[in-house]
Amino acid sequence: MGYQEQEPVIPPQRDLDDRETLVSEREYKEKTCQSAALFNVVNSIIGSGIIDFSLVLLIKGGALSGTDTYQSLVNKTFGFPGYLLLSILQFLYPFIAMISYNIIAGDTLSKVFQRIPGVDPENLFIGRHFIIGLSTVTFTLPLSLYRDIAKLGKISLISTGLTALILGIVMARTVSLGPHIPKTEDAWVFAKPNAIQAIGVMSFAFICHHNSFLVYSSLEEPTVAKWSRLIHMSIVISVFICIIFATCGYLTFTGFTQGDLFENYCRNDDLVTFGRFCYGVTVILTYPMECFVTREVIANVFFGGNLSLVFHIVVTVIVVTVAMLVSLLIDCLGIVLELNGVLCAIPLIFIIPSACYLKLSEEPKTHSDKIMSCVVLPIGAVVMVFGFVMAVTNPQDCTHGQEMFYCFPDNFSLTNTSDSHVQQTTQLSILNISVFQ
Repeated sequence: MGYQEQEPVIPPQRDLDDRETLVSEREYKEKTCQSAALFNVVNSIIGSGIIDFSLVLLIKGGALSGTDTYQSLVNKTFGFPGYLLLSILQFLYPFIAMISYNIIAGDTLSKVFQRIPGVDPENLFIGRHFIIGLSTVTFTLPLSLYRDIAKLGKISLISTGLTALILGIVMARTVSLGPHIPKTEDAWVFAKPNAIQAIGVMSFAFICHHNSFLVYSSLEEPTVAKWSRLIHMSIVISVFICIIFATCGYLTFTGFTQGDLFENYCRNDDLVTFGRFCYGVTVILTYPMECFVTREVIANVFFGGNLSLVFHIVVTVIVVTVAMLVSLLIDCLGIVLELNGVLCAIPLIFIIPSACYLKLSEEPKTHSDKIMSCVVLPIGAVVMVFGFVMAVTNPQDCTHGQEMFYCFPDNFSLTNTSDSHVQQTTQLSILNISVFQ
């Protein structure tokens, strides 16, 4: 039994329906335009994702089961145990993403404020802890209090535009800075033994499954065919941006590339300082997308899918506050991305959508979707197990808050990197030369 691609899915499961909590009855009838949904997906993908096949597979599973949330899909397919496991994963992934966004905002914007003339770099009010608290109170919490995800469409458009500016800056610095940064040993060796750890990080970056149904439900007359077109368009944009970022970052710094790319640039680089500001604003604007999902999971598990105005505010404040407090205690982004990727993102991307489709679909075993699902599911399981083991036994080095050695006068001097050229001193200490050997 297949699905009807041109008919909207009308879910029967009201007990697990999150629609009333996220879209008002009046606004539900006046669905957001497809462009707003596209920017919501792109914003989610860039701040956190892209896996084409499983995204479409997820919505197909919803169509086959007559459900419109990830939780209700898994509940109907695997019962309460599956629903509970998914709820835990679906809460942890965006919650840890919120923590990582706070870390990025604190690290990035603190360096921006340090460049203001006359400001003491040791000033408490430009430290990462104060910035995380300030951005939470003034921006992320108010934006997270929205009840309708469609209202984030314009915010996501701004975030996407800022991402394009950041991309231009990173590309420019690849040309002007890259040739002057010595390359690490075996910089171009492909797939070293710890390459599986990178899959966890990429999975963290390449996921928007946790809010796919929310964006899908915001479409006007949602259908699988329309969702597929939207996802393909979003993925083309996001793949381009992600590949350029990764390529330019690694070409510039090779083995010294940090989990947060902007940690590699020197603090006296004015152009990068502007990029840091744009980056900080971008992650702040992406943050509410993740908070929507954490609140939805809590609403479904503990409140039957509906939150009154009072509980909506209380739950949001608690989630945002706890994420802020945890981010104040953790300062290394790399391990956060790895563990969240292998423990949460990989099951949400590879394992669960494939398992649901295989159980629900009555297509023959030779159908392309079933063949792909049978391939993707075991690969996801292997990567999750080995990725976790390697992340724990071989953690990334973290140079959080430290200037890279090439930023110091004795090693590498950027006297005015906002110009089109980079001035390099002629001396590298023997100590630092040995680092590259």
